[in-house]
Amino acid sequence: MKSKRIFWSTVLIATAGLLLSSGCGGKKDATVNAAASPPPTVVVAQVVQQTVPLYSEFVGQTKATQTVEIRARVQGTLDKVNFTEGAPVRKGQVLFEIQKSEYEAALLSAKAALSKAQADLFQAQQRTDVVEAESGLAQAQTRLSLAQSDLARYTPLAKENAVTQIDLDTARAKKDSAAAEVTASKANLTNKTAAVKYTIEKTQAIVAAAKADLSQAELNLSYCTIHSPINGIIGLQQVNAGNLVGKNDATLLAIVSASNPFYVDFNISEAFLLRLTKGGNREAKRGVAFQLVLSDNSIYEHDGRFSVVDRTVDPKTGTILVRATFPNDAGRLRPGQFARVRAAAEERADAILVPQVAVQELQSAKYVLVVGSDNKVSQRTVKVGDRSEDNYVVLEGLQAGERVVIEGIQKVRPGMAVTPTGKAGGA
Repeated sequence: MKSKRIFWSTVLIATAGLLLSSGCGGKKDATVNAAASPPPTVVVAQVVQQTVPLYSEFVGQTKATQTVEIRARVQGTLDKVNFTEGAPVRKGQVLFEIQKSEYEAALLSAKAALSKAQADLFQAQQRTDVVEAESGLAQAQTRLSLAQSDLARYTPLAKENAVTQIDLDTARAKKDSAAAEVTASKANLTNKTAAVKYTIEKTQAIVAAAKADLSQAELNLSYCTIHSPINGIIGLQQVNAGNLVGKNDATLLAIVSASNPFYVDFNISEAFLLRLTKGGNREAKRGVAFQLVLSDNSIYEHDGRFSVVDRTVDPKTGTILVRATFPNDAGRLRPGQFARVRAAAEERADAILVPQVAVQELQSAKYVLVVGSDNKVSQRTVKVGDRSEDNYVVLEGLQAGERVVIEGIQKVRPGMAVTPTGKAGGA
């Protein structure tokens, strides 16, 4: 039994020694590994000093220079749609076609009505009834003249008893009858002249109305083919082919917006406008360039220029609406986009610049991580002012030539050694 106890005691002592030896070796290996691991790599940028423009940014919204609603101006079945939604269209391009058969028939009917009215007018202008009445008056006047001549001849003869009293009375009666006929013929001529004048004027009015109906019929037929009124981009079609359009109202079919150039509307303060235009004169406005920062933070490739400055300052906000015009050759801009408009009203000489991405904020204080000449990181509180491009103007805390961390900030702490590298070969 004694020998067995000695055996197990020896085994326990040996096991304890092995465990102790293993634990000490693991701690030593961890220390060695920790000492051997390389410092983290971070991307740094150098603080520079240069004269830079100071930009102010404003929230703007894009707007087409022209926006036209395409509507059906006549009633009918939409027959054809001749465009691709969201694609460019040309001025005069056929966009929609409405069935034409009804309006073609109306045009033929209007042409026939005009032809009839013109024929009636031509006939009325011949004044046939007036000519007949004038002829009847001339004949009556001739008969009166003969009767007066006979009466004048018979009167002295009757005094000499060369003709009977009966002949004289007959001649006098013929003269009176002829005179009455002349009076009746004159009245008839007056009536016929008035009637023909009325008929001509009435027929002329009918011709004018027929011409108007023909013009309306031609116009209605032309409305069956709907063209684009401007060059631009067309939106979604609102009605599919086969639907009845134009009943009771002018059905909206699509909307076309001019695509080049483009407006951007934004509000700026009155004071900034005066600084920007150096007093607000026209020549100064022409020289101002606006940059457009798109929603993906990219800078639009074309500068904008003043187009319109609104007539009044908003008394509630102290701002005034400004419109700038931007080229849009590539069609990147669409109506309704929100973007940031920025402009430089002044320059800052010998400004200390630090990238915006390097500046962090902690408890309302801004700081950067500076990599020293020994490649160790230190935290530096900074005071920044205006922005210029992607940089802040540093008022306090940094000097030109120092290096700040712009990528890998989360991997390092003050006092750590790092391996600094620059973007695109910079340091």
